[in-house]
Amino acid sequence: MFLREDRPGSVPIHLVHEEDVEQWRAAQPENARNWLSANNFKAERHRVILIPDARGRASAIVMGLGRRPSGEESQFWHGAALPDRLPEGHFHLVDTLPASAASQFACGWAYGHYKFDRYRRTAAPRTIHLRLPNGVDLAEIERVRSATNLARDLINTPANDMSPEALAHAALEIGRRYGCRHRVIIGDDLLAQRFPAIHAVGRAAAVAPRLIDLEWGQPSHPKVTLVGKGVCFDTGGLDIKPGASMLLMKKDMGGAAVALAIAQMIMDAKLPVRLRVIIPAVENAISAAAYRPGDVIGTRKGLSVEVGNTDAEGRLILCDALALADEDKPDLLIDMATLTGAARVALGPELPALFCTDDNLSADLTRVAASEADPMWRLPLWAGYDDELSSKIADLNNVSSSGFSGAIFGALFLKRFVSEAQRWVHLDLYAWNGKERPGRPVGAEPHCARAVYAYMKQRYGQ
Repeated sequence: MFLREDRPGSVPIHLVHEEDVEQWRAAQPENARNWLSANNFKAERHRVILIPDARGRASAIVMGLGRRPSGEESQFWHGAALPDRLPEGHFHLVDTLPASAASQFACGWAYGHYKFDRYRRTAAPRTIHLRLPNGVDLAEIERVRSATNLARDLINTPANDMSPEALAHAALEIGRRYGCRHRVIIGDDLLAQRFPAIHAVGRAAAVAPRLIDLEWGQPSHPKVTLVGKGVCFDTGGLDIKPGASMLLMKKDMGGAAVALAIAQMIMDAKLPVRLRVIIPAVENAISAAAYRPGDVIGTRKGLSVEVGNTDAEGRLILCDALALADEDKPDLLIDMATLTGAARVALGPELPALFCTDDNLSADLTRVAASEADPMWRLPLWAGYDDELSSKIADLNNVSSSGFSGAIFGALFLKRFVSEAQRWVHLDLYAWNGKERPGRPVGAEPHCARAVYAYMKQRYGQ
């Protein structure tokens, strides 16, 4: 994937913006100018041209970057867009990038090599190597590549192989690798240890629900807790989804996958934090034991919840997990969940919704996320909508009868279960790419993982 030095025959890669293409082309050899003109190359974003030599082999690669942005430009997706579109061989960047841009390009290059081939008979992998740009920390690139690939593999794996038990196994494998303290609470033990909402949602499935709890780091370090929604498949429960809406529900554990990816990066980097990862893992299935619309269930925090819709199960399992996390009074509590379709209606599939109780934290997260090309967008925890979650027979309902502001209602529901944490962030993400693009195949996308890890490095880094 990377080489420390140039190899004989290494092919140069040129990165060109639209505004610069004419001046740049004029400075190239005649054969390159003619080839670019014949192919009407205008440096459109992520268009790649291979300039052949006399034997038809690539003598240079030219990649368009599109229009130059008004602000800082991330090189991540430029790097990710190349590996699938190049022939086998060795390559190097012609231009010297600043250290941060070079790191982003290299990280994207590694990201762009990802393949999910667990269920395919595959050919031998192609050999495509990039000379590592100057100033790039290869260990950091590998750290991010390994963790994001882990999350993508978990999300892409279908539910018959990614049950609550399998998700717990994956989490414990990470925990053992980094020496975490761990426990898994399974089935009826959830009731005995005061996790009634997790039990209610998952009890109908063939594989028992469970709570996964990992701890790592020194007790004297700042407490950071990550909570990830682990619904391994969501039928919608008795409020069953239409068939088309169920097709992607293997990805409903995307929040758990992202939490594990962030945790792995934090531990591998040995950031000075006391890390805790809590994952409620269930399948929202249908059987005689399924919870019902109209049921009133208890929660760890002591609040009773009337079930207005069994397809709003994510917030029910998260409320018990958040209550447990909150008891520890962490410095920072972040939950990640594929929670609402309303967030996708508001912001689309590529822009996770950020809810936060701290304005400065929200601004910092948004800034770091933009610089990492892993964006998020803040929505308000609008207190005026709190009464939308009222119930006539319980402390609150898990849904509102209103057709508006569903992402905000979901976040406000979760907020009821966080009172002790100094700072709380809720990320409502999609965890999926629905269209094929360079460097982004259709399939799992660990939204927010790189951004949150980069923020942790800035906030808690040594």
